[in-house]
Amino acid sequence: MIVFPAIDLKAGQVVRLAEGDMTRATVYGENPAAQAEAFAKAGATHLHVVDLDGAFAGESINGGAVAAIVARFPGKVQLGGGIRNRASVERWLDIGVERVVIGTAALEDPDFVREAAAAHPGRIVVAVDARDGFVATKGWADVSTVSVAELGHRFEDAGVAALLFTDVGRDGLLKGCNVEATVALAAEVPIPVIASGGVADIADIHALVGKPGIEGVITGRALYDGRLDLAEALKAAA
Repeated sequence: MIVFPAIDLKAGQVVRLAEGDMTRATVYGENPAAQAEAFAKAGATHLHVVDLDGAFAGESINGGAVAAIVARFPGKVQLGGGIRNRASVERWLDIGVERVVIGTAALEDPDFVREAAAAHPGRIVVAVDARDGFVATKGWADVSTVSVAELGHRFEDAGVAALLFTDVGRDGLLKGCNVEATVALAAEVPIPVIASGGVADIADIHALVGKPGIEGVITGRALYDGRLDLAEALKAAA
């Protein structure tokens, strides 16, 4: 199982939000590229980066910070936030991003996701962000009437690399990962699932390891607050 340390970007800074609320941001650093390098030195081979401003704006806002992270991180970078057209996909892949995460557009423009996945096999991830079982979009500000499983089923034959499942109600709150819902989605849809939202400590890593269909887990605040040791998490996941 892959452990993805998270770097969330807001106004060029490393932050963590509570439940996706931009007004509830905690700043953890002023230098995202240095943070990426620190994660690499601790053993991380994968990184999950989110342009939070971009997620709300629908276009890249922290592009300079993302480029700096890609330049400094020797492993694979997965990027989400405001990627809603082919030009954005091509731009990020061209500068060295390994995989792009598409959320809002997956619900509103599924043909775009299918086209991107066909053009770039294994490099498109669909974000399945959920509030009470239904898909949230536009930086989690809007909640649709589409269920998590329904969105996953729509892309079964599209060739997407993974589904990134986030329980929005737990994100950034250290409540513990919603293992039950994550495992249920992995059982429902034949696409690898990445767990995200609420990871509190090493117990969450152990709870996910070995579960069928779980490709990885994203963790942010637990690392920044010192509740989870990255080296220990990587060892447990391996």
